Amino acid sequence: MIRKLENDDINTVMQIWKNENIKSHKFIPKEYWEINYKFVKEAILNAEIYVYIVEEKVVGFIGLENNYIQGIFVDTNSQCNGIGTSLLNIVKENRNNLTLNVYKKNINAINFYKKNNFVIKSESVDENTNEVEYTMIWKK
Repeated sequence: MIRKLENDDINTVMQIWKNENIKSHKFIPKEYWEINYKFVKEAILNAEIYVYIVEEKVVGFIGLENNYIQGIFVDTNSQCNGIGTSLLNIVKENRNNLTLNVYKKNINAINFYKKNNFVIKSESVDENTNEVEYTMIWKK
């Protein structure tokens, strides 16, 4: 089941955010995610967030700001079950286009987005991490 974020979900969402960022971005020091934890938690409470629930537990989420995807995160133990695709499809329903940034070294994420009809639009360097990232877009 997919629904909007509720206040009681925030700690689980943040644990997934932190764990999956550290796991997926081994090229960025773990401390970067720990330092940004509080800022992201505040931002999530004010963003458009959809969570994926399995057996009454949050196992994934997608965060949006208008048509920009801030991120899709699925707990390690729930990956490869279509959860990320389901979350993405929910937000595609009411939009004509979506944009996101993804690190060039995050090959799994790039392949996921390509499989879901996103294309690379441009390349830049993230000032916060000095890592190359792609801007990817999807159009209905």
